[in-house]
Amino acid sequence: MSETIIWRCEEQDAGVRVDACLAAHTELSRSRIAALMAEGALSIDGRTEKKPSVRVAPGQELALHVPEAKAAEVAAQDIPLDILYQDGDVVIVNKPCGMVVHPAAGNEDGTLVNALLYHISDLSGVGGELRPGIVHRLDKDTSGLILVAKNDRAHAALSEQFKARTMEKHYRAVALGSFREDSGLIDAPIARHPADRKKMAVIAGGRESRTEWCVLERLHGATYLDVHLLTGRTHQIRVHMQHIGHPLLGDPIYAPNVRTAVRIPRLMLHAYSLAFTHPATGERMRFCAPLPADFETTLQKLSL
Repeated sequence: MSETIIWRCEEQDAGVRVDACLAAHTELSRSRIAALMAEGALSIDGRTEKKPSVRVAPGQELALHVPEAKAAEVAAQDIPLDILYQDGDVVIVNKPCGMVVHPAAGNEDGTLVNALLYHISDLSGVGGELRPGIVHRLDKDTSGLILVAKNDRAHAALSEQFKARTMEKHYRAVALGSFREDSGLIDAPIARHPADRKKMAVIAGGRESRTEWCVLERLHGATYLDVHLLTGRTHQIRVHMQHIGHPLLGDPIYAPNVRTAVRIPRLMLHAYSLAFTHPATGERMRFCAPLPADFETTLQKLSL
């Protein structure tokens, strides 16, 4: 259902940008408000205003017409989903290995987004569409925690935490070989591979990329690690581990020819823990996802 939001500016709103003012008093993000303004949806004291940078004054009446959120173009599908937590703003999902996050060419359905659209009934829309807002992604072959926003404001706030690096993400990984040290930091820039566009690589002049690692257990021919992402680049852990000579076991892209005494059934990478500040309550929240059965079984075999 469409609605018109009315806000009469108060003394504390004096001199504030109109998009920031409305974002502070509604559930909409500034980017969504700006998009609506570009369509002529906002009036100030009855006059249409399209510039988000306009400053407001006490007593002015802001009227923003918000159209009904459009149905998502992606189909909802009844796919089993391990939802660890949800409230009116966020959802925490434990994604299985093998599930693609977003529909794309070659993976038009059967994705996490298809499943979320079926299982979540109170989406209020992200970007004007009734869809979940994926705050960060996981590779198809990586299992574990994904944070999802149910509305514009939550999505904007959580995305900002991700950019500001105040969201804390730890992974469990099994890498080839034995590490000399018990912990370390990989600080190496990452960019698109110059010869293979499906891969990333450590390249001078690439984007800053930093990964902390800590040995949890030394295995037969491999090492079980806790990995802490300090930045969030595509394939970051996989690329960094390959770069230092310890590719992840079961990696079909960066270590396709690695052979071990134990059969490796999957990419040995699992998004284990996630901490963030709730966009509505301000509470610091932390979640953990237990190791999948195939990951746990492989670990046990490598420990024998």
